[in-house]
Amino acid sequence: MNNNLLIKLFSLICLFIVWAILSNVLSIETLPPPGEVFLTLKEELLEGNLLYHLTITLYRVFLSFIVAMFIGVILGIIMGNSKKFNNIFDSWNIIFLNIPALVLIILSYVWFGLTELAAIVAVSLNKIPNVVVTVREGAKAVDRKLLEVAQIYKVGRIKKFFLFYLPQLYPYLIASARGGISLIWKIVLVVELLGRSNGIGFKLHEFFQFFDIASILAYTFAFVIVMILIDNFLLTPLDNAANKWREN
Repeated sequence: MNNNLLIKLFSLICLFIVWAILSNVLSIETLPPPGEVFLTLKEELLEGNLLYHLTITLYRVFLSFIVAMFIGVILGIIMGNSKKFNNIFDSWNIIFLNIPALVLIILSYVWFGLTELAAIVAVSLNKIPNVVVTVREGAKAVDRKLLEVAQIYKVGRIKKFFLFYLPQLYPYLIASARGGISLIWKIVLVVELLGRSNGIGFKLHEFFQFFDIASILAYTFAFVIVMILIDNFLLTPLDNAANKWREN
């Protein structure tokens, strides 16, 4: 077995031991032991409630992620290649970077109502500025000499973009994606808590009202596990492939 994997497993075991000790020191109502939380997780899975709300939240996460990445990448590329465009919209981006997520969520619900559209808009607006910043820096770092070589050999614009330009942005795109999805799912939970009638955030608010700490932790762990799997088995391999291309 890989040494790194053993270290990670040992670290997780230590975490659960500390958790168990703290649950004995504190009251069970305040911090339920790991066994009770995982029993609650099993029950919610068997009943189907957890899978339903988890699916709804993941849908909102990925839809918001796609919207934010699509708009952010386009704006980032344009701003990274045009000083005039960058000078015009840089201050706009800074403003949106510094507006609290909660404010954008509330405004979206006021403007669009308590709808699915408002939820997606709120989450996307919170992430787009971060994508713009990362991709813009990547666009500025593109090797122009490589593009000149493509131009000398009369490579078409579309082919030059996909074969010579875009691959140089891969590390920045993956970095933006990895940071983006971790930020988006946290914002989605707040969006659901404030204005949706389903999803993990909605259920957490419901459990909070009944002071059901075991269910709060069970739903949280379920979603965190899914996001860790996505990062390890999808985004990390893409990141490694992107950096490998850059090294070559």
